[in-house]
Amino acid sequence: MPTDQLSPMLIAAALAGGYLLGSIPFGVIATRLGGAGDVRNIGSGNIGATNVLRTGRKDLALITLLGDGGKGALAVLIAWLATRQASAEIQATLTALAAGAAFLGHIFPVWLKFKGGKGVATFFGTLLAAAWPVGLAAGATWIAMAFLFRISSLAALTAAALAPIYVFLLDRPYPIAVLALFMAVLIYLRHRENIARLLKGQEPRIGGGKAKGGDSA
Repeated sequence: MPTDQLSPMLIAAALAGGYLLGSIPFGVIATRLGGAGDVRNIGSGNIGATNVLRTGRKDLALITLLGDGGKGALAVLIAWLATRQASAEIQATLTALAAGAAFLGHIFPVWLKFKGGKGVATFFGTLLAAAWPVGLAAGATWIAMAFLFRISSLAALTAAALAPIYVFLLDRPYPIAVLALFMAVLIYLRHRENIARLLKGQEPRIGGGKAKGGDSA
């Protein structure tokens, strides 16, 4: 029978579990196990798939991309299963909490002294799992912007900014809008250097040279 309340224990479990899932540094794990060294000592030092690609190992970059997106999706799935007998509002609330915690874990992972990635892959993974129409719309935005301007960071920033709007346009639950806004704010904070280069017209383009710290994932 549907319930209209979340227990403090369930909320704590969603936050802690989501954070620990999000903290798994797939970029570091993939490059080390794959014999490519520590990705933090390569290129920009970022742990995301873009920097992993600089090792020359597309397979490791793909593993990182899927892992970073998948851990956010898994946090949402677990929260969804835990509330499958609850009301839609309660289910949306817990999934948003778990997703937000996973996103926070990726950016500030406890295992790496709170120095993580920029969150783009995890952003898309959590959105696709929490509200797939919104995730698809954000993904389509990234693809369109990347095709038009050939700048990965601009595509990511645009998708992040529009995600909360897509939530309302697609009539998704309010907690998902809060989640999208929360992730968008953190993505913008993590892309401060990229934004500064964009304003100066110095941000590298997809397929071109990469500035130090120029990753968007």
